[in-house]
Amino acid sequence: MENKIGTFDTSKLPSNGVACPPDNEAAQNSVPPSMIGSSDSTLGSHLARRLVQVGVTDVFSVPGDFNLTLLDYLVAEPGLNLIGCCNELNAGYAADGYARSRGVGACVVTFTVGGLSVLNAIAGAYSEKCTRYFQELRCFQTVTCYQAVVDNLEEAHELIDTAISTALRESKPVYISIGCNLPAVPHPTFTQDPIPFSLPPKMSNQMGLEAAVEATVEFLNKAVKPVMVGGPKLRVAKACEAFTELANASGYALAVMPSAKGQVPEHHPRFIGTYWGVVSTAFCAEIVESADAYLFAGPIFNECSSVGYSLLLNKKKAIMVHPDRVVVGNGPAFGCILMKDFFRALSKRLKRNTTAYENYHRIYVPDGLPLKSEPKEALRVNILFKHIQNMLSGDMAVIAETGDSWFCCQKLKLPQGCGYEFQMQYGSIGWSVGATLGYAQAVPDKRVIACIGDGSFQMTAQDVSTMLRCEQKSIIFLINNGGYSTEVEIHDGPYNVIKNWNYAGLVDAIHNGQGKCWTTKVGVNVLMVKYSGKPDHDAIDHSLINLVLQVRCEEELMDAIETTMGAKKDCLCFIEVIVHKDDTSKELLEFGSRVSAANSRQPNAQ
Repeated sequence: MENKIGTFDTSKLPSNGVACPPDNEAAQNSVPPSMIGSSDSTLGSHLARRLVQVGVTDVFSVPGDFNLTLLDYLVAEPGLNLIGCCNELNAGYAADGYARSRGVGACVVTFTVGGLSVLNAIAGAYSEKCTRYFQELRCFQTVTCYQAVVDNLEEAHELIDTAISTALRESKPVYISIGCNLPAVPHPTFTQDPIPFSLPPKMSNQMGLEAAVEATVEFLNKAVKPVMVGGPKLRVAKACEAFTELANASGYALAVMPSAKGQVPEHHPRFIGTYWGVVSTAFCAEIVESADAYLFAGPIFNECSSVGYSLLLNKKKAIMVHPDRVVVGNGPAFGCILMKDFFRALSKRLKRNTTAYENYHRIYVPDGLPLKSEPKEALRVNILFKHIQNMLSGDMAVIAETGDSWFCCQKLKLPQGCGYEFQMQYGSIGWSVGATLGYAQAVPDKRVIACIGDGSFQMTAQDVSTMLRCEQKSIIFLINNGGYSTEVEIHDGPYNVIKNWNYAGLVDAIHNGQGKCWTTKVGVNVLMVKYSGKPDHDAIDHSLINLVLQVRCEEELMDAIETTMGAKKDCLCFIEVIVHKDDTSKELLEFGSRVSAANSRQPNAQ
C-alpha cells in the first residue's frame, strides 16, 4: 500500500479525517460467528432497542453519507418514529425540547458536517452543567490555526495583528474573541492613523530549491508521457499563474482535480479536463493513470476526491508539490520551498514533452449532446445544464452545491475569466446559499449562477433575504427532485425523502415586494413521494410512489433564462426546476456505489 495514492486500504485510512469517519475497530472477531448477520444481533438494532427502553419513541434526524445504515435500523424498530429535520441544528433543538418533556431525547446526524452543525444545540442542552467562558475557545482550537482572546487592552493590539497576520500567511481561519466591554475604550496603542499593515514575504531555501528542481528534472525528463494535475492548494500557495507557466513551458497534458476547477485556465491548449478517478471527464483518467510520471500540484486525497479511495495511481511515479515542500516519488522530500518558486525554476529546466497530450488528442471523441427534447417533454437535468453552459461568460461565476451539482457543474466548460467554486473537502450541504451571498458581495461585477438541490436549500434558505437586502443579482437554479439524491445513490431509504416546498413561492414571500427579485418554476411537479413500510430496510415499494405531473418543458426553461439574462438582468432571479427523482448524472451513480462500498467496509480487528 505504500506505493498507492488514493487507493482503498482499510489499514491505512485516517481515523480522524474530515471526510472519513473513525473506523469501529472493536474486536469483531470476538463475536460468535453464529451471531454475525442476525438482524437482532447488530449494533444498530441494539441502539434502537435501548432508545425505546429509556423512553424515546421519536428520533430527530438528518441523513448523511455515514449514518444511512444506522438510520435503517432505527426505521426498522417498531417502537421508534424517525423524524427528518431540515438541518442538524434544528434536529438538536428538537431533541432538547423533546427531552425537556420526556426526560430524554435523541437526534442522529452524520459524521463531522452533521456533528459540528448540531454542536450549538447540544451546547445549549449542556449549558446548565458547564462553565461557558472557555467552552467556545476549546471548540475553535481544533478548527482554526490561531486563537486570540482579547480580554485586556494592553495586549489587544499585538493579539489582533498576530491573528490577522496568521490568517493571511496560512490562508486558514483564525479566532478572535473580544470582551464585550472593551471596543469603546481608548488606549494609547490604538493611534488615530494605524501603522501600515504588511507581511514579510516568504522565501524559499535556495539550496533546497535547487536540489528539489534537480531531482525533479531528472525524474520527469526521462519519462515518456508525463502529465501535470492541479490541486486545490494551488490557491493557498498563490501558485496558479506559476503552474500555468510550467504547463506552457513543459508541453505536458494539463488536468485539474475536481476541487481545483476554476484555478487552472480551461481554455489552455493542452487542458484535458477534470481528473476524478472513475468519474473524470471523458478520456482524462485514461491519460493520467496511464502516464509514467505525474506531477500533482497541491493535491488533497480523501474519500470524495478519490471516489472511495479508488484512484489508480502509483506513488513511485508521482511528484507531489505541496505549498512548502516537494516529494519526488517514494523520496527524497525537500522542505522550505515555495510552490510558485519551484514551478518557475522548474519551467526553465524541463524538456518539452507533448506526448501525453498527443495521445489524448488521438483518442478524444467530442462530448455527445443530450437527446433532443420532444415538444413539451418533461425537463431533464442534462437539458438544464446544456442551457446553463450557454449562459456562461467571463463576467460570471458558478457556485455548485454538494450533490449532483458537483458532477453536472464539473462538466461545464468555463470561459476565460469565469469563476467557479464548490466545497469539495468538507461537503456540508447548504453551503452554497451563504457562499453565493459572500461571493456576489466580494465580486459585484460578476453575476453568480448557483446550482442548488432542494435538500440543501432547506438547510440555509433564509439568507436569500440577505441577498435581496444587498441588492444582489445572482441567478439561483433550485433543482427540486424531492429528496437527498446523493444519499439515495449511496444508500436509499425513506429518510432520503423530504417535505416538498413551494420554493419559488417561498422566495416570493421572502421578497415581500421589497427589492428586485424574479421567480419562476419549470419542470415536472412531483407532489408526493410515499414509501412502504419498515421490515426490509433497502426495499422500496415503487407501486406506492404517487406522481402528480404538471408537464412543463425545455421551452419554458429557455423563456425563463431569456428573461433572466434580459429584462430581469438587474434582479435576483430564482428558477425552480422540478425534475424526476431518479434524474441524475451518470457520475453520481458511479460515485454513490463507490462511496457505499467504502462506507460498508468491515471494521479492522485489533
